[in-house]
Amino acid sequence: MATGSEIRYLTPIAVDTKKKKYCRFKKSGIKYIDYKDAGFLLKFVNEQGRILPRRLTGTSQKYQKKVAQAVKRARHIALMPYVGDLLK
Repeated sequence: MATGSEIRYLTPIAVDTKKKKYCRFKKSGIKYIDYKDAGFLLKFVNEQGRILPRRLTGTSQKYQKKVAQAVKRARHIALMPYVGDLLK
């Protein structure tokens, strides 16, 4: 028999439940990512100017490629900096 201080559970306790990631482009129905909208593209870039990976943003592979292409185009025509000290 178990002692009075020992507690056993049938199922493991869920300590931290994370919210499921979703692709904001699929959810909103966005087909085209505009490279001229630098404010929107800053959401996918960190403080140093690097493009955030899919595992952090939750973007699907199809749209992550489009985001990367749009960021590169915006950088090329100087709408966004290649390297930034403090972008945000």
